Amino acid sequence: MAGFKTIADIKALEEKAFEDYDLPTSTYELIKTGAEINPSRIALSFFLEAANYSKPKEYSYQEMISLINQVANMFNDFAIDKDSVVSLVLPNLPQTFFSIFAAETAGIVNPINPLLEAEQIADIMNAAKTKVLVTLAPFPKTDIWPKLSSIIDRVASLETVFQIDLAQFLPFVKRIAVGFMKKYSGTSINKKVLDFDKTLKKYSSTSLDFKRDIKASDIASYFHTGGTTGTPKLAQHSHLNEIANTWMGSQTLPLSPKTNMFCGLPLFHVNAVVVTGTIPFSQGAHVVLASPAGYRGKGVMQNFWKIVEHYKINYFSGVPTVYSGLLNIPIDADISSLQYAICGAAPMPEEVFKSFEEYTNINILEGYGMTEGACISSVNPAYGDRRVGSIGYSLPHQEMKTVCLDEAGKYLHDCAIDEIGIVVIRGPNVFPGYKDERANQDIWLKIDDGKAWFNTGDMARMDADGYFWLTGRRKELIIRGGHNIDPKLIEAPLHSHPAVALAAAIGRPDAYAGEVPVAYVELLEGRHISEQELLDFAKANIGERAAVPKAIKIIDAMPVTAVGKIFKPTLVYKEVKDVYKNVLANIEGIEAAKAEVGPNKLLGTLARLSIKLKNTADIEFVKEQIKQELGKYTVKYKIEEIE
Repeated sequence: MAGFKTIADIKALEEKAFEDYDLPTSTYELIKTGAEINPSRIALSFFLEAANYSKPKEYSYQEMISLINQVANMFNDFAIDKDSVVSLVLPNLPQTFFSIFAAETAGIVNPINPLLEAEQIADIMNAAKTKVLVTLAPFPKTDIWPKLSSIIDRVASLETVFQIDLAQFLPFVKRIAVGFMKKYSGTSINKKVLDFDKTLKKYSSTSLDFKRDIKASDIASYFHTGGTTGTPKLAQHSHLNEIANTWMGSQTLPLSPKTNMFCGLPLFHVNAVVVTGTIPFSQGAHVVLASPAGYRGKGVMQNFWKIVEHYKINYFSGVPTVYSGLLNIPIDADISSLQYAICGAAPMPEEVFKSFEEYTNINILEGYGMTEGACISSVNPAYGDRRVGSIGYSLPHQEMKTVCLDEAGKYLHDCAIDEIGIVVIRGPNVFPGYKDERANQDIWLKIDDGKAWFNTGDMARMDADGYFWLTGRRKELIIRGGHNIDPKLIEAPLHSHPAVALAAAIGRPDAYAGEVPVAYVELLEGRHISEQELLDFAKANIGERAAVPKAIKIIDAMPVTAVGKIFKPTLVYKEVKDVYKNVLANIEGIEAAKAEVGPNKLLGTLARLSIKLKNTADIEFVKEQIKQELGKYTVKYKIEEIE
């Protein structure tokens, strides 16, 4: 059983060169190694609906390997080779797991967030040069196929589409009823469309029917990331990257073949694939896949503690919004099997961290990672001193440090103890770069020995004991008149208020200061407080005067990504829209104006304006006034309509 206590334990693992650990060279061999521990052990349990969590579809390790063989043979038969891409636009299903590992065995997998808009999905598939797509068949209350059918013909490289029918997981009577309810929606398409599971039956499950010598350096996957402005970038992972990070994670978490792990995060994201996928599977452990929508599935959160009791869950991985949500769910079950909860996709507010541990008596292991590092780079010690607010020690063989850069982003020197700088990482888990070479400019730093370090863009400090502490992200800094404000200076005090569930601080465009801080707050269920009361609390508790927000706005629900991270761009867009609308309202000659704000591939954030004039003869005068007034702000604008 792994699990470390001190940094000395990590250093002991690093005394042996990573290359000497004799690890598998492919993710296929990695999963097979875990399966060989106990082929009859249940590897995966899946339930479609939380109401029926006690009646799952189960797959033993032998069955899972057989299905991976079948899917890989099928992909190979449809012309997937080492350079070909299989894109998955799927919710969390057993077939999602099987397709991920099978696509990496036959070629390259590209999991895509099914909640993205059709245009973004098309952009990703075109960037990946997708040859095969696996997605859902039409099914009541799902919009994946109608959405995809509108853009599939615009992906020139795409040849074959496999559809998975969710009805197969329903009881017989419901399955028949759903069959009558199904309606095809969307345009006709000019691609070959096949039933995934029916086609699969034609292929051998006993072994791979094709020969491929997978090298550790071969690309295994493209994970999209950085989609806040324009098309998301495709981060390339080699087989080595995924195997290395799986091994690193398995050394830090005390897992065994008897471990039961809950998977509720989406499988298009590395957190779910590695932390609740390759790590437990490599150890012969059991994974419980909770509904297609994971934590977002109807009844999953409400039944969470009962699910824990039923499956004797030992670990689960979540994001801060999951933990704050579970604080509102009464513990109505025996959850004594739980050993650790893992948080790493976003910084955990300290008050949420403390409240959750007090409420549940469960230890949280907070860590840090990113797609570019395959998933995990650091974590608090399972058996040692877990420091609240810290992201812990760097993983064994994960080189990680903070450095000081100049204004041009050039390396100056390594940071001293507790000096804030940019986090840089290197190691066998760090990706070789983005698929589009243009995205690789300025992401690597050559520091001491000429070897490249990946610039994460995250700001942190390392204390004297080797613990890392995130202090913000360079691009999230609020810059008020040249004064850099870390959003955590605002968010941490607000999170300590007994009525606050979540807080997010952003910069509001300001003609004088560039930006001024504002904060958005989501209240705990059943709590009531005014915005002015919260602002008074902030003034009394925020130590830095410049960081006191100009306004605090209470909203019903914080905007979050599909993985549960707070999505600050949505809040920024609201502020830009409000500022520009107010500015336009005060320009002489404008009768009415509307500003729509969103991402732009070239400009980042863009305000699109629609203007109605009092007198059309004033059009040039009004344009000049708009230019003068909106030119005082950093966010670009475009006049879409003027009449």
